[in-house]
Amino acid sequence: MRTTTLLFLLLTAFRAGAWDYELHRLVNELALASLPANFPAFVREPAAHERIAFLAGEPDRWRNTADATLRHVNAPEHFLDLEDLEPYGLTPATVSVFRHEFVAQLAVVRARDPSKFPGADPAKDADHNRWLPGLLPWRITEDYAKLKSVFSYLKTYEQYGGTADEIANARADAVYVMGVMGHFVGDAAQPLHTTRNYNGWVMANPHGYTTNRTFHGWIDGGYIGKVGLERAPIFARVRPAKPVWERLTGGPHDNVFPVTMAFLNEQFGEMEKTYRLEKEGRLSGDGERGLEGRTFIAQQLLRGGQMLGDLWFTAWESAPIDNYLRSQLAQRSDEPVPAKKSP
Repeated sequence: MRTTTLLFLLLTAFRAGAWDYELHRLVNELALASLPANFPAFVREPAAHERIAFLAGEPDRWRNTADATLRHVNAPEHFLDLEDLEPYGLTPATVSVFRHEFVAQLAVVRARDPSKFPGADPAKDADHNRWLPGLLPWRITEDYAKLKSVFSYLKTYEQYGGTADEIANARADAVYVMGVMGHFVGDAAQPLHTTRNYNGWVMANPHGYTTNRTFHGWIDGGYIGKVGLERAPIFARVRPAKPVWERLTGGPHDNVFPVTMAFLNEQFGEMEKTYRLEKEGRLSGDGERGLEGRTFIAQQLLRGGQMLGDLWFTAWESAPIDNYLRSQLAQRSDEPVPAKKSP
């Protein structure tokens, strides 16, 4: 895709699937726009840019199969219902940073008091995961670690004699992880991915919020599909990516889970506002008042894009040289050059 065409797509409005694909794609593009000049330039090449943008929809495409083993793993990684930690005596600050330890924390409490946690109806739990509150922050944290690993061996290949093919393959790996990771950060920026009230209010409802079971789809795609969204003003607000450690006190460390959980908590704080906007008619798409919700949607998209860009940038900055790979590359220079065969 030529640069002029790409620029046109970035700055024009669209009226399509929203977080169902187009807005997931936009989150990745906003993150790309945030990357500073000292980030690897290959991601700005048109083919890499398009690949990263396209991969924003990849985890949702995995839903196209009835294979229960994939659905079992994939579905909980798109959300975390924060209210559902409380019955386990857990908070965002006390859950384990390790996925399997977190699941064990849940299992211990369930085994201790099974009457408090009735099993899911098997007819409604073909994927065998309905009991999980969700695994979204663990997936984001793990993808960050994968990207940091890719950048480690990419740096090593680039600086210590990797072949052109090895460097190209490492860059392709980075593009893939960056793109897929973007989907989950985009999910974290959608407040309905943080709550039990993910598709109509199901808890005590003194404020009379909508209980409509199409509400999630309306926020994910229906609303923007109806009213459109101007991209240029959102891109104009993008700030340069910065280390995620600036989001927390304590400085750099090896674990981005607290940053990820803090981001999810922030979006949980926007959850009730989402319902309030609907109740006030600001997400209806009808009349001038019904268009006001676009500002909120744009805010969440920008938050997702900035968080994603910060994670990408931090993974690049934090990635060390892969010393084992470096030693293997050094051995190549010690090997004798094969003699040329006579014609």
